[in-house]
Amino acid sequence: MSVERIQQHFHESALVHREALDTLAIPIAAAIDVLFGALANGSRILACGNGGSAADAQHFAAALVGGFERERPGLPAIALSTNPSVLTAIGNDSAFEEVFSKQVRALGQAGDVLLAISTSGNSVNVLAAIQEAHEREMVVIALTGNGGGVIGEMLADTDIHVCVPSARTARIQEVHLLTIHCLCDGIDAMLLGDE
Repeated sequence: MSVERIQQHFHESALVHREALDTLAIPIAAAIDVLFGALANGSRILACGNGGSAADAQHFAAALVGGFERERPGLPAIALSTNPSVLTAIGNDSAFEEVFSKQVRALGQAGDVLLAISTSGNSVNVLAAIQEAHEREMVVIALTGNGGGVIGEMLADTDIHVCVPSARTARIQEVHLLTIHCLCDGIDAMLLGDE
């Protein structure tokens, strides 16, 4: 393996992170305010995504329920990709496109927040979940990249779009993970005060 190839990954990642710093700090701060407001009002967070984005949704929910970097009571968050029985039942009986939207319909309520993660912005089942969230009067926080795709076009004025300035999936996922850590830290800071 070429050392130069490895170094190129680090350089490219640093460049995308630097650009994201300038464009994403304000929407991330707004997302923290929305998440904290929902949690303070007794609402919960539902998170969804496919593949690596499913792992990010699970990571986010685990950090809210189990704690991030400081000790605090658990916060109500559910990753919609974690129950194989639910996913396979919906996928088998209905369609894979509905694996998240049916869960939003069953679990989501007005005041809840949907964290919708899609690197392309075009994941059909995430789009369906966003549509269902809108019907249930939920706010959507969308983490995308590659210009935002269809998700960027369907968001409401009250939703928040965190669109990574890259078309490369690996770079988008890296910034999504940092964004999730910012969200968790921001929520903790609002709950517990700055350290």
